[in-house]
Amino acid sequence: MKNFTAIILESNVAIAEEMKVGLEAQGFTVRYAGDDGDEGVKIILSEKPSVIVTGMFLRGADGLELIRLAKKTWKEVKIMATGPSNDELIERAMAEGATYYLVKPFSVDVAIERIGELMKEKPISYKEYPFTKRKPASVEEKISEIFIAIGIPPNIKGYSYMREGIKMMIERPYIINSVTKELYPSIAKKFSTTPSKVERAVRHAIEVAWNRGRIDAINAIFGARIYLGQEKPTNSEFIALVADKLILEGMG
Repeated sequence: MKNFTAIILESNVAIAEEMKVGLEAQGFTVRYAGDDGDEGVKIILSEKPSVIVTGMFLRGADGLELIRLAKKTWKEVKIMATGPSNDELIERAMAEGATYYLVKPFSVDVAIERIGELMKEKPISYKEYPFTKRKPASVEEKISEIFIAIGIPPNIKGYSYMREGIKMMIERPYIINSVTKELYPSIAKKFSTTPSKVERAVRHAIEVAWNRGRIDAINAIFGARIYLGQEKPTNSEFIALVADKLILEGMG
Protein backbone atom coordinates (compact mmCIF):
# COMPACT_ATOMS: atom_id res chain seq x y z
CA MET A 1 0.00 0.00 0.00
CA LYS A 2 1.24 3.45 -0.85
CA ASN A 3 2.01 5.79 2.03
CA PHE A 4 -0.79 8.27 1.47
CA THR A 5 -0.71 11.55 3.37
CA ALA A 6 -3.86 13.26 4.59
CA ILE A 7 -5.15 16.35 6.34
CA ILE A 8 -8.49 16.46 8.11
CA LEU A 9 -10.31 19.74 8.62
CA GLU A 10 -13.48 19.43 10.63
CA SER A 11 -15.32 21.89 12.87
CA ASN A 12 -15.93 19.08 15.36
CA VAL A 13 -12.40 18.47 16.66
CA ALA A 14 -13.38 15.21 18.35
CA ILE A 15 -14.61 13.83 15.01
CA ALA A 16 -11.41 15.03 13.32
CA GLU A 17 -9.31 13.19 15.89
CA GLU A 18 -11.40 10.03 15.55
CA MET A 19 -10.93 10.12 11.77
CA LYS A 20 -7.20 10.65 12.26
CA VAL A 21 -6.92 7.53 14.41
CA GLY A 22 -8.95 5.52 11.91
CA LEU A 23 -6.91 6.63 8.90
CA GLU A 24 -3.60 6.01 10.65
CA ALA A 25 -4.78 2.50 11.46
CA GLN A 26 -5.22 2.00 7.70
CA GLY A 27 -1.68 3.17 6.90
CA PHE A 28 -2.25 6.84 6.15
CA THR A 29 0.08 9.53 7.48
CA VAL A 30 -2.14 12.31 8.85
CA ARG A 31 -0.35 15.66 8.78
CA TYR A 32 -3.09 17.61 10.55
CA ALA A 33 -6.48 17.02 12.15
CA GLY A 34 -8.37 20.01 13.47
CA ASP A 35 -10.67 22.92 12.70
CA ASP A 36 -8.20 25.61 11.61
CA GLY A 37 -8.66 26.40 7.91
CA ASP A 38 -5.66 28.71 7.83
CA GLU A 39 -3.44 25.92 9.12
CA GLY A 40 -4.90 23.69 6.43
CA VAL A 41 -3.88 26.22 3.79
CA LYS A 42 -0.27 26.16 5.05
CA ILE A 43 -0.12 22.36 4.93
CA ILE A 44 -1.66 22.19 1.46
CA LEU A 45 0.95 24.62 0.14
CA SER A 46 3.92 22.96 1.84
CA GLU A 47 3.08 19.25 1.69
CA LYS A 48 0.64 18.65 -1.18
CA PRO A 49 -1.22 15.86 0.68
CA SER A 50 -2.69 12.88 -1.14
CA VAL A 51 -6.15 13.40 0.32
CA ILE A 52 -7.97 16.24 2.05
CA VAL A 53 -11.08 15.87 4.15
CA THR A 54 -12.69 19.24 4.73
CA GLY A 55 -15.85 20.48 6.32
CA MET A 56 -17.49 23.55 4.82
CA PHE A 57 -17.36 25.70 7.94
CA LEU A 58 -14.00 26.12 9.70
CA ARG A 59 -12.02 28.69 11.63
CA GLY A 60 -10.16 30.94 9.20
CA ALA A 61 -10.33 29.77 5.57
CA ASP A 62 -13.55 27.89 4.84
CA GLY A 63 -13.97 24.59 3.02
CA LEU A 64 -14.68 26.10 -0.38
CA GLU A 65 -11.50 28.20 -0.20
CA LEU A 66 -9.50 25.11 0.73
CA ILE A 67 -10.92 23.05 -2.11
CA ARG A 68 -10.19 25.81 -4.61
CA LEU A 69 -6.62 26.28 -3.36
CA ALA A 70 -5.93 22.55 -3.18
CA LYS A 71 -6.96 21.89 -6.77
CA LYS A 72 -4.95 24.88 -7.97
CA THR A 73 -1.87 23.76 -6.04
CA TRP A 74 -2.03 20.00 -6.48
CA LYS A 75 -4.42 18.77 -9.20
CA GLU A 76 -4.02 15.11 -8.29
CA VAL A 77 -5.29 15.59 -4.72
CA LYS A 78 -8.45 13.75 -3.74
CA ILE A 79 -10.88 15.85 -1.75
CA MET A 80 -13.76 14.63 0.36
CA ALA A 81 -15.98 17.54 1.35
CA THR A 82 -18.34 17.13 4.29
CA GLY A 83 -21.30 19.28 5.15
CA PRO A 84 -25.04 19.65 5.45
CA SER A 85 -27.53 18.35 2.93
CA ASN A 86 -27.75 21.62 1.02
CA ASP A 87 -28.08 21.48 -2.75
CA GLU A 88 -26.38 24.81 -3.39
CA LEU A 89 -23.46 23.98 -1.11
CA ILE A 90 -23.00 20.54 -2.67
CA GLU A 91 -23.03 22.11 -6.13
CA ARG A 92 -20.41 24.70 -5.15
CA ALA A 93 -18.12 22.15 -3.48
CA MET A 94 -18.22 19.85 -6.51
CA ALA A 95 -17.74 22.79 -8.90
CA GLU A 96 -14.63 23.90 -7.00
CA GLY A 97 -13.12 20.42 -7.38
CA ALA A 98 -14.30 18.18 -4.54
CA THR A 99 -14.06 14.52 -5.50
CA TYR A 100 -16.87 13.46 -3.20
CA TYR A 101 -19.39 15.09 -0.86
CA LEU A 102 -20.36 13.27 2.34
CA VAL A 103 -23.54 14.56 3.95
CA LYS A 104 -23.56 15.22 7.70
CA PRO A 105 -24.22 13.61 10.05
CA PHE A 106 -22.07 10.65 9.03
CA SER A 107 -20.39 7.68 10.61
CA VAL A 108 -16.61 7.98 10.95
CA ASP A 109 -16.34 4.39 9.71
CA VAL A 110 -18.23 5.35 6.56
CA ALA A 111 -15.98 8.39 6.05
CA ILE A 112 -12.85 6.25 6.31
CA GLU A 113 -14.30 3.72 3.87
CA ARG A 114 -15.11 6.47 1.36
CA ILE A 115 -11.58 7.91 1.70
CA GLY A 116 -10.14 4.49 0.98
CA GLU A 117 -12.31 4.25 -2.13
CA LEU A 118 -11.11 7.65 -3.32
CA MET A 119 -7.51 6.45 -3.16
CA LYS A 120 -7.98 3.10 -4.86
CA GLU A 121 -6.35 2.80 -8.26
CA LYS A 122 -8.88 0.51 -9.97
CA PRO A 123 -12.52 -0.39 -9.39
CA ILE A 124 -12.85 -3.15 -6.81
CA SER A 125 -15.77 -4.63 -4.97
CA TYR A 126 -16.38 -4.12 -1.27
CA LYS A 127 -15.27 -7.72 -0.66
CA GLU A 128 -11.84 -6.86 -2.13
CA TYR A 129 -11.64 -3.43 -0.54
CA PRO A 130 -8.33 -3.25 1.41
CA PHE A 131 -8.83 -0.20 3.61
CA THR A 132 -11.54 -1.43 5.94
CA LYS A 133 -13.31 -4.52 7.15
CA ARG A 134 -16.42 -2.60 8.16
CA LYS A 135 -19.73 -4.23 7.36
CA PRO A 136 -21.48 -2.84 4.28
CA ALA A 137 -23.49 0.32 4.80
CA SER A 138 -27.27 0.16 5.12
CA VAL A 139 -29.36 0.10 1.97
CA GLU A 140 -30.64 3.63 2.70
CA GLU A 141 -27.10 4.91 3.16
CA LYS A 142 -25.85 3.31 -0.04
CA ILE A 143 -28.76 4.69 -2.06
CA SER A 144 -28.19 8.18 -0.65
CA GLU A 145 -24.48 8.04 -1.49
CA ILE A 146 -25.23 6.99 -5.08
CA PHE A 147 -27.73 9.83 -5.45
CA ILE A 148 -25.34 12.45 -4.07
CA ALA A 149 -22.47 11.19 -6.25
CA ILE A 150 -24.47 11.48 -9.45
CA GLY A 151 -26.02 14.82 -8.54
CA ILE A 152 -29.55 14.10 -7.30
CA PRO A 153 -30.09 16.61 -4.48
CA PRO A 154 -31.81 15.35 -1.32
CA ASN A 155 -34.14 18.34 -1.07
CA ILE A 156 -36.31 17.39 -4.06
CA LYS A 157 -39.28 15.03 -3.73
CA GLY A 158 -38.02 12.60 -6.35
CA TYR A 159 -35.04 11.77 -4.12
CA SER A 160 -37.24 10.26 -1.40
CA TYR A 161 -39.64 8.66 -3.86
CA MET A 162 -36.85 6.94 -5.80
CA ARG A 163 -35.13 5.76 -2.63
CA GLU A 164 -38.38 4.14 -1.50
CA GLY A 165 -38.92 2.62 -4.95
CA ILE A 166 -35.42 1.12 -5.00
CA LYS A 167 -35.95 -0.43 -1.58
CA MET A 168 -39.23 -1.93 -2.75
CA MET A 169 -37.60 -3.32 -5.87
CA ILE A 170 -34.80 -4.90 -3.86
CA GLU A 171 -37.39 -6.65 -1.68
CA ARG A 172 -39.69 -7.54 -4.61
CA PRO A 173 -37.77 -7.54 -7.92
CA TYR A 174 -40.87 -8.63 -9.83
CA ILE A 175 -42.43 -5.22 -9.15
CA ILE A 176 -40.46 -3.92 -12.17
CA ASN A 177 -43.25 -5.42 -14.27
CA SER A 178 -45.91 -3.37 -12.46
CA VAL A 179 -44.39 0.08 -12.12
CA THR A 180 -47.52 2.10 -12.87
CA LYS A 181 -49.98 -0.32 -11.26
CA GLU A 182 -48.06 -1.23 -8.11
CA LEU A 183 -44.76 0.63 -7.56
CA TYR A 184 -45.97 4.22 -8.00
CA PRO A 185 -49.20 3.65 -6.03
CA SER A 186 -47.23 2.06 -3.15
CA ILE A 187 -44.82 5.00 -3.00
CA ALA A 188 -47.72 7.47 -3.28
CA LYS A 189 -49.55 5.83 -0.39
CA LYS A 190 -46.50 6.05 1.86
CA PHE A 191 -45.96 9.75 1.11
CA SER A 192 -49.67 10.72 0.97
CA THR A 193 -49.53 11.85 -2.64
CA THR A 194 -50.66 10.56 -6.04
CA PRO A 195 -49.00 8.07 -8.41
CA SER A 196 -48.82 10.69 -11.16
CA LYS A 197 -46.97 13.11 -8.86
CA VAL A 198 -44.55 10.32 -7.92
CA GLU A 199 -43.88 9.61 -11.61
CA ARG A 200 -43.24 13.28 -12.39
CA ALA A 201 -41.01 13.83 -9.36
CA VAL A 202 -38.88 10.77 -10.17
CA ARG A 203 -38.53 11.87 -13.80
CA HIS A 204 -37.52 15.35 -12.63
CA ALA A 205 -34.86 13.93 -10.27
CA ILE A 206 -33.31 11.90 -13.09
CA GLU A 207 -33.34 14.93 -15.38
CA VAL A 208 -31.59 17.01 -12.71
CA ALA A 209 -28.76 14.48 -12.50
CA TRP A 210 -28.32 14.22 -16.27
CA ASN A 211 -28.53 17.98 -16.77
CA ARG A 212 -25.62 18.38 -14.37
CA GLY A 213 -23.45 16.40 -16.77
CA ARG A 214 -22.28 13.77 -14.28
CA ILE A 215 -22.26 11.06 -16.95
CA ASP A 216 -18.73 9.89 -16.06
CA ALA A 217 -19.70 9.58 -12.39
CA ILE A 218 -22.84 7.68 -13.33
CA ASN A 219 -20.94 5.25 -15.55
CA ALA A 220 -18.22 4.83 -12.90
CA ILE A 221 -20.77 3.88 -10.26
CA PHE A 222 -22.40 1.25 -12.44
CA GLY A 223 -19.13 -0.09 -13.78
CA ALA A 224 -19.65 0.51 -17.50
CA ARG A 225 -20.35 3.22 -20.04
CA ILE A 226 -24.07 2.59 -20.00
CA TYR A 227 -25.12 6.13 -20.80
CA LEU A 228 -23.59 8.66 -23.16
CA GLY A 229 -24.23 12.35 -23.70
CA GLN A 230 -27.78 13.42 -22.91
CA GLU A 231 -29.23 9.93 -23.16
CA LYS A 232 -31.37 9.34 -20.07
CA PRO A 233 -32.88 6.16 -18.64
CA THR A 234 -36.59 5.84 -18.00
CA ASN A 235 -37.77 5.97 -14.40
CA SER A 236 -38.13 2.20 -14.19
CA GLU A 237 -34.75 1.61 -15.85
CA PHE A 238 -32.94 3.81 -13.37
CA ILE A 239 -34.69 2.38 -10.30
CA ALA A 240 -34.00 -1.16 -11.54
CA LEU A 241 -30.35 -0.29 -12.27
CA VAL A 242 -29.69 0.89 -8.73
CA ALA A 243 -31.66 -1.97 -7.20
CA ASP A 244 -29.74 -4.54 -9.26
CA LYS A 245 -26.42 -2.99 -8.24
CA LEU A 246 -27.28 -3.25 -4.55
CA ILE A 247 -28.62 -6.78 -4.89
CA LEU A 248 -25.36 -7.83 -6.57
CA GLU A 249 -23.46 -6.24 -3.67
CA GLY A 250 -25.36 -8.48 -1.28
CA MET A 251 -27.61 -5.78 0.15
CA GLY A 252 -30.88 -7.36 -0.85
